[in-house]
Amino acid sequence: MSWKNQSGGPWGSGPRGPWGSGPQSSGPTPPDIEDLIRRSQDRLRTMMPDAFGFKGVILLVALVIAGWLLSGFYRVEPDEQGVVLRFGKFVAITQPGLNYHWPYPVETVLTPKVTRVNRIDIGMRVGDDLRRSAAVMRDVPEESLMLTGDENIVDVDFSVFWVISNAEKYLFNVQNPEGTIKAVAESAMREVIGRTDIQPILTGARQNIETGVQELMQHTLDQYGAGVRVTQVQLQKVDPPAQVIDAFRDVQAARADAERAQNEAQTYANRVLPEARGEASRVENAAQAYRERTVVEARGQAARFLKVFEEYQKAKDVTRERMYLETMERVLGGVDKVLVDPSAARGANGGGVIPVLPLGDALRRPTAPTAQPQGAAR
Repeated sequence: MSWKNQSGGPWGSGPRGPWGSGPQSSGPTPPDIEDLIRRSQDRLRTMMPDAFGFKGVILLVALVIAGWLLSGFYRVEPDEQGVVLRFGKFVAITQPGLNYHWPYPVETVLTPKVTRVNRIDIGMRVGDDLRRSAAVMRDVPEESLMLTGDENIVDVDFSVFWVISNAEKYLFNVQNPEGTIKAVAESAMREVIGRTDIQPILTGARQNIETGVQELMQHTLDQYGAGVRVTQVQLQKVDPPAQVIDAFRDVQAARADAERAQNEAQTYANRVLPEARGEASRVENAAQAYRERTVVEARGQAARFLKVFEEYQKAKDVTRERMYLETMERVLGGVDKVLVDPSAARGANGGGVIPVLPLGDALRRPTAPTAQPQGAAR
């Protein structure tokens, strides 16, 4: 008996093969691929006009593929860089202009702005006042209050300006670039403030603080591979806490007065000391000149005396008489003189006194101009 003529078995009758239609026939039947394709074609024909046909389907598919390929063109603006990703992995960086990549979902492109200067404010927030149509500054004490090197508290508000230097690192090395930059900036500022006393912070060390924070931030971000460059750190406000600012201003005013008084004293000292030094130098020079003049005069007089003494040794009488006459001339030269003649003392007038006419005084007196007679000049 052949297999086809078997009419039964333990599971019933009918053509069931050599093993019948036992438990194997109770499971799900796999779908027929050819039947599915046939049904899809039938549905597509019913949806399209009869004139479109199969060639129309091919043309439609070609148009879809062409549109998909054309969607790979993209434009990068002048202030951007194109970062091409292939299935989410970095492939290349494209420059500004018209570029092409494999369409989605094969490749995608990101275009971060690499020349735009970004700003992050720390210690303050800028909001809009709708009633006044103006910007309102709001302080954030949990960010701005910092401890100085001499254990004082200072309120510091500052801004950080940065740009993207490497688009690949900026997009893939750090999960939250702006949050990371803000945290690094606050940490760097606290470190620099913690190494500095409060007085330089409030007066003349602002430039040094900004430079130190910028260098420390850049070093830390380079270690992170953040792909950003810090262009500037700008201090907006550096004040003591609001609770003690009045007392601190009084202290600052007292220090300013003390510094002003010290400067005035230094100015007075700078003016008086050179004058005193100049006067002392003048007195010293005058004393030196007097000494030299006195010594020279003494030496001259000694030399003169020796000369006179030599002449005296040669002719004592003549020298003695000459010295007497010179001395009397020097003594009597400036006084009025009266001569008394002893022989005339017994005269009739009982006088004998002969006054000497001071011809020298008469010669020294200026003579009055004599009036010329009229017509003499002629």
